[in-house]
Amino acid sequence: MSASSGKPTPLYRLYRGVTAAIAPIAWASVARKLRKAGVPAERQKERLGVASLPRPPGQLVWFHAASVGESLSVLTLITRMGERLPATEFLITSGTPTSAELIAKRLPPRTRHQFAPLDVHGPVGRFYNHWRPEAGIFVESEIWPQMLVKGRERGTRLALLNARLSQKSVQGWKKRPKTARFLLDQFRLMLTQNDKTAQNLLDMGADRTRVKPGTNLKATSAPLPVDELALARIRGEIGDRRVWIASSTHAGEEETMLAAHKELLKTDPDLLLLLIPRHPDRGDVVKRLVAQAGLTCAQRSAAQTLAPDTQVYLADTLGETGTWYALCPLVFMGGSLLEIGGHNPFEPAQAGAAVITGPGYFNFRETFEPLIAQGGAVQITDAASLTAAVSRWLTDAQALEQACTAARSCVQDQAAALDTVVETLITALELE
Repeated sequence: MSASSGKPTPLYRLYRGVTAAIAPIAWASVARKLRKAGVPAERQKERLGVASLPRPPGQLVWFHAASVGESLSVLTLITRMGERLPATEFLITSGTPTSAELIAKRLPPRTRHQFAPLDVHGPVGRFYNHWRPEAGIFVESEIWPQMLVKGRERGTRLALLNARLSQKSVQGWKKRPKTARFLLDQFRLMLTQNDKTAQNLLDMGADRTRVKPGTNLKATSAPLPVDELALARIRGEIGDRRVWIASSTHAGEEETMLAAHKELLKTDPDLLLLLIPRHPDRGDVVKRLVAQAGLTCAQRSAAQTLAPDTQVYLADTLGETGTWYALCPLVFMGGSLLEIGGHNPFEPAQAGAAVITGPGYFNFRETFEPLIAQGGAVQITDAASLTAAVSRWLTDAQALEQACTAARSCVQDQAAALDTVVETLITALELE
């Protein structure tokens, strides 16, 4: 099975010229962000295609993902593929310092991380000259034209995995059918999360024989790590108080969480809200919101101890979410009360938690819909309905246990498809 070698379209050639022209500006911006995050100069140059590690001998399979969620979602897949192909080496690239930091803590065997090259002729060429991957697997919506086209030209066998495209993106590509078809023709295989995405790819001009159903990789990811010492310490501070969690909240959502919590405190004065903002650097802003709501707060990043009269514990740190999920089987997932798209509900479900969501979970529709249908999640719209949902599960242990069981079952159903994904990739990309 080989991808088409269709001729580059005028729009692709225009993109190539524009990216070359703005490359210095793009590099200056990227380098500034990396420096600010404390990334060493040697590793900053990876964005220019200058590798900071040697290429290992033998067959190399490259995974490219955008950021934290996409990167972490493929680690379990790399582990499983590595078990299936014990002589194969792996490379994973991503674009953000946060993803690099978290990936470094969880790298599978025979795997190394690099920052992805800018999608410009020079950096992309240097990247391929050094790494020479036999296969390249792009995760979710990471369609970078020059990385794709130059990869196929170099003989790298390409796949799109866990494909997910926004409706806006699909409509945009459908207005440029020749270029969409040209880019999609670079892939030997496109594994989609759901039937809708498969149809979108076909509507954009994808070859029907290369589009296949896959699974949501986030369902197959290993559970988030738990710091047992921190967990024991926080449990000691909480004692026998009841707890609920609001996780991955965004600006404009915390006010709803706090309003619901104030209402819940009227019937359960000892209740604790564990609030996890999506972006920890908003911690001080969220702390002010808690104070404005008239509630007491302990801030994790400031090492403040959770006291008996603490009403909100602000968990504004990075990489500890798994520890917090181990505390409580009731989690509201943020990014869903506003038109943000939601966040991955499989992480709390894997930890044994029932999930509450707002209506704006469109980026995870294929995940939330079965969760809700099976009773592992419920949808709310405002502070009043959030209060009712939390209150029901806090006061009805049987209902909460049934919801937790349903959530775990839904995750297990989707995770069972991982072996099929591995075999499909190995076959399509000729990795035996």
